[in-house]
Formats: sequence, structure tokens, C-alpha cells
Amino acid sequence: MGEKTEFRAGDKAPNTGTYMEIGENDRIMGIQNPQTIQLEAGEEFPEPSNHNRKWTRKHRNSEN
Repeated sequence: MGEKTEFRAGDKAPNTGTYMEIGENDRIMGIQNPQTIQLEAGEEFPEPSNHNRKWTRKHRNSEN
């Protein structure tokens, strides 16, 4: 079983890094100005800007 890649508010960050919001249609249309956060390993994820969104690790080659 692999590492979890999507996180909800209250989940703990598995690694230190930058995380960004993803949403229901982000792979098709993208999210305009997704919120990004910096977390240390073990810190809890905050509420995203809308209830349909989750958090994921921001990759170095991401545009936003």
C-alpha cells in the first residue's frame, strides 16, 4: 500500500513541505489561485477554502 496523496482538514502532514488545494475539476480546468501552505511533518491540515477541496503535496514542476 502506497503513501496517501490527498488529505482532509485535520489530517497530519506526513512530510515537511508545501501543500496546495485540489478540487473536483482540477485535472480538467484547474483551480484559479489555489491556496498553498507550508507544513512541518506532523502538523494538521487547515480547512480548505471550500468543502469540495482537499490538500496534496505541491510538486516542484507545478505551475502555481
